[in-house]
Amino acid sequence: MGDRHRPSTIGQPWGLPSKGAAGNADGSGDTPPSTYRVNPLPDVLAEDLDVVFVGINPGLTSAARGHSFATPGNRMWPALHRSGFTPRLLRPEDERDLLPLGLGLTTIVRRPTAKAADLSVEEYVEGGRDLVARMAPLRPRWLALLGVTGYRLAFGAAGAAIGPQPVRLAGARVWVLPNPSGLNAHYPPEELAAEFTRFRLAARIRYPRTGLPSEHDP
Repeated sequence: MGDRHRPSTIGQPWGLPSKGAAGNADGSGDTPPSTYRVNPLPDVLAEDLDVVFVGINPGLTSAARGHSFATPGNRMWPALHRSGFTPRLLRPEDERDLLPLGLGLTTIVRRPTAKAADLSVEEYVEGGRDLVARMAPLRPRWLALLGVTGYRLAFGAAGAAIGPQPVRLAGARVWVLPNPSGLNAHYPPEELAAEFTRFRLAARIRYPRTGLPSEHDP
């Protein structure tokens, strides 16, 4: 799979606003959405990926460390491993090891915050438009949105629920997964991994682990 996924330069870090900008350089304060046009985290993207997992926005810890889903307690990496998307438990700094597996990472909103509740509705909507524009030239097969509330706000899908969506974004099919944040008490680790597995099977993503029973594959 790896040779066909050419790494993309879309969404590479251009740096945060200077301290002279409104608000703080870590994304807190009253900085208007338009000030943050580029994610301080590098996207993990390439052309023709099978799945791009789309978070809501970077947490402050992830932005400071420069790696995705680096906030303590976030369950994204265990969920990917337990559901069969990755052959081993990756660490945040291993994020680019997703590309040879046909997987990528990005966010709806580029601005880092302490929590998603710090974002405005306008930021979600602007982020949704930006996401579609960024994905169009990359042609992923699936976009997996991490969190139903973020998906509803970004794309005006008030009735959306966890699971497949009846729309395409930038030509990609869409599936909404639970938010892997440790603050999401509705989905304990086992149920979170089960939802990721349900998506993997529906999307017919090949189980990458060797020597395991065939029922793990679609």
